[in-house]
Amino acid sequence: MNEDFTREIEATLIYTRNAFIMSKCDPSRVTEAIAVDEMRHMNWLAELIGKRGGKPSMEHKELDFGGDDLYGQLKKQVALETETIEIYKHQIESIDDQEVIGVLKHILDEEKRHRKEFRMRLEKISQ
Repeated sequence: MNEDFTREIEATLIYTRNAFIMSKCDPSRVTEAIAVDEMRHMNWLAELIGKRGGKPSMEHKELDFGGDDLYGQLKKQVALETETIEIYKHQIESIDDQEVIGVLKHILDEEKRHRKEFRMRLEKISQ
């Protein structure tokens, strides 16, 4: 769960930074709103970690923002959501803790929506 928590930290930081520098208003607003969702995911995961006697890890790797252009940023954000979706799907299948599974399923549904939002905006600028 700490790895999940760290992934959510990284997504929050990347999306927040990108929202500040995106050149178009709609993708910026959507990216900022999704960053807030990712912060909620961090909170839910931190609660699960704490309930099980652990401490959330604030360590994270060097961040890749997808560059400074809108296309690169959205492409990176789609990739992050896709990676996270696959990880959560695998965890849901392999974990035997119903509380954790419930939280991960809720997060998974939101991550799928996030990816759709990012893809829609990426497709708009790719046309």
